[in-house]
Amino acid sequence: MKLKLFFIFLFFLTCIAIIAQRDYSDSDITKVVMLGTGNPNPAPTQSGCSVAIIVNGTPYIVDFGPGLIRQAAAMSPKYGGEIEALDVKNIKHAFLTHLHSDHTTGYADLILTPWVMGRDEPLEVYGPEGIAEMTQHILKGYQEDIHYRLYGSEPANNQGWRVNAHEIELEGICYEDENISVEAFPVPHGTWPNAWGFRFTTPDKVIVLSGDSSPSGKIIDYATGADILIHEVYYKKAYDTKPDEWKAYHKIHHTSTFELSEIANKAKPKLLVLYHILFWGATEKDILDEISAAYEGKVIVGNDLDVY
Repeated sequence: MKLKLFFIFLFFLTCIAIIAQRDYSDSDITKVVMLGTGNPNPAPTQSGCSVAIIVNGTPYIVDFGPGLIRQAAAMSPKYGGEIEALDVKNIKHAFLTHLHSDHTTGYADLILTPWVMGRDEPLEVYGPEGIAEMTQHILKGYQEDIHYRLYGSEPANNQGWRVNAHEIELEGICYEDENISVEAFPVPHGTWPNAWGFRFTTPDKVIVLSGDSSPSGKIIDYATGADILIHEVYYKKAYDTKPDEWKAYHKIHHTSTFELSEIANKAKPKLLVLYHILFWGATEKDILDEISAAYEGKVIVGNDLDVY
């Protein structure tokens, strides 16, 4: 009886997970998967900040928040999903907005797990100054694991654990291949000297990600007319109740619902997707109500594993 109840419970959880995966995509060429919509708060319903942009079956990852590899695997056929590109051994290109821990604590997982699962070429990573040093430290920290897998009895290739880290120095195109052109642009995130947003141009879509940013004219420039703008946001009503020191912090690091309305009104993306949301007790409706008070375009509160 207990075993039967256990399997019923597992089935119930599986149904919830399937329901949570909302598919808004309208293209067979380009899809955007929200691997994680979270922030530094360890909310059980949100994995760390990470987005997958898939073009012609090739995945490109933006940010490495905790949980991204498990989330990618969840969308792959091996674990019941429908996106073959997110079989983790296929993950070979990644982009980082900035070095905050909630965007990088999944980096070791991004390097090592796809290799263990069969990736047989180096990971190509593009990010701010400091990403090369971070990469070196991670590889040094896991050198015993890497050595054992290579020279013990486990079958392992000698390429998939390697990383080519490219530090972005200038605004403009930082990566191109037959599927995609990636432009990096600076965004204001407190006193970080190197924080970047990205514009991805595919054969049929333009997708812009803000990363973590206070209101930025650069985002408006790069997102004008975009198909999808993925932007961080915080709930203004709750912000107004914060202590002064936290108000000062969030004002220069993040973007309120009302500020995002102004950005969206100027950029006019076809779809605005909210992520890295600081709810502070708000509901999705509360967030949407604040934005829609000044913006009439299409807005979606991003959930983990949404597809656009």
